[in-house]
Amino acid sequence: MANDLYLPIEFHNGEITNEEGCPLPYLPTLMDISPTCFIPYPDAARNQKSLKQGWGSADRSISSYSHGSLYDDGGGWNGRSNSMNSFLGLQLEDHTRGFNAQRYLAVEAMMEEDDAAAMVGDGGSAKEVPEEGSDDGMKLVHQLITCAKVVAFQDKLHASALLSELRSNALVFGTSFQRVASCFVQGLSDRLALIQPLEVGGCSEKTMAGSSTPEKEEAFRLFYETCPQIQFGQFVANASILEAFEGESSVHVLDLLGMNLGSSQGQQWRSLMHSLANRAGQQPSSLQITGVGTASECLKVKDIIDELEVYAKSLGMNFQFSMVEKSIENLHHEDINLLEGEALVVNSILQLHCVVKESRGALNSVLQKIRELSPKAVVLVEQDASHNGPFFLGRFMEALHYYSAIFDSLDAMLPKYDTRRAKMEQFYFGEEIKNIMSCEGSARVERHQRLDQWRRRMSRAGFQPAPMEMITEAKQWLEKVKPCEGYTVVEEKGCLVLGWKSKPIIAASCWKCS
Repeated sequence: MANDLYLPIEFHNGEITNEEGCPLPYLPTLMDISPTCFIPYPDAARNQKSLKQGWGSADRSISSYSHGSLYDDGGGWNGRSNSMNSFLGLQLEDHTRGFNAQRYLAVEAMMEEDDAAAMVGDGGSAKEVPEEGSDDGMKLVHQLITCAKVVAFQDKLHASALLSELRSNALVFGTSFQRVASCFVQGLSDRLALIQPLEVGGCSEKTMAGSSTPEKEEAFRLFYETCPQIQFGQFVANASILEAFEGESSVHVLDLLGMNLGSSQGQQWRSLMHSLANRAGQQPSSLQITGVGTASECLKVKDIIDELEVYAKSLGMNFQFSMVEKSIENLHHEDINLLEGEALVVNSILQLHCVVKESRGALNSVLQKIRELSPKAVVLVEQDASHNGPFFLGRFMEALHYYSAIFDSLDAMLPKYDTRRAKMEQFYFGEEIKNIMSCEGSARVERHQRLDQWRRRMSRAGFQPAPMEMITEAKQWLEKVKPCEGYTVVEEKGCLVLGWKSKPIIAASCWKCS
């Protein structure tokens, strides 16, 4: 139920429902809040209460603040449900638009009491907070949240003053939370600069996640080599592809390329070729890989095609690599050279979230096109995070929790003054954070969704889950890679989730046509 509550909320016949039309039973009682007070800037007004509710969630994480990290590793996998419930008020306020002033003030007073209690209750006692630097750390968290609230109110004067103070405390080579705060400060600053009267959204060119720079490409390379996220996705994807190709003599992989994934995909396909050539029984008579991406994305892949062809020849494998220079949204059935009797698998690693828009139409269209190809399997690897909420403050709080865990993991893997870590944080993760924070409309492409949301989307598009029964192999792989202590792999309803301590980071799932 908690996951459903995070879906867009609508009104039907006086009841509040989620996007599936199912009523949310205990919400209609709040509908007697009368719209007697008109607020000139409804986004700002409604976000005030939203922030208060998100604040409680943040403070509970702050209570476990340790060594400069916001991340709380004691919540278990169920932490995602608690986070969604924390923002229930945010979803409701964005649809009611008005409220009774007296009741609003009363609710605010109650929330202030809850926030104070959260600092000392339910595991938030002062004994659990280390003395050294803890006050400064919690002060920085509160400053950052307060700044997000002021930016939501479009108060440029106050926000600019807060940002100036935050910049002096959010250090690129500081604690893990100081470093993640530095990225959020830049995102808030970019959002503030874009605020214009009556303007729905926008994004500066440097904040567009689709734009590539040498710094960002180097940061991605370091991320791929240092962190296990993408390597985990490729390992699980190859295992699912091999299972789908069992007994097939002519096999075809449709790879949805990404802006940065081109070079790293060479490692995935070399591994797949090796496994196909050495599988029990006869190796396939032919392997065809079709990459789909923009011209610039395809150009990067061309650098590895010759190497793959040489490797395939050494294995005695008939190999062909084809390119389709189109965006995923513009892909058509006739663009794929699918031969008769060829078994097809679609491989998507950290790509489909970029197709998600405010409406569900764009992604649904892409999934329908994929389904028309009748693949034996669709392998989906995505960030397991809720960064596609329509409202700024909800995205801010969710992203703050998610990227705090990411930066905490980097803290454990690399020394404090390692320039590799700074490059990854500022030019890869930092760019994602800025896109989530400052962009709206088509400019916002980092629209990560939770695993449960992907389950609903895939089911509606005519796919059914193909359980990944390889948790033992995944754990063995993680033990072999051994990036550092703290990474975990769990099975969740037939899917595999890589996490940092108790926080889900990356989820892999496999689907087949219904």
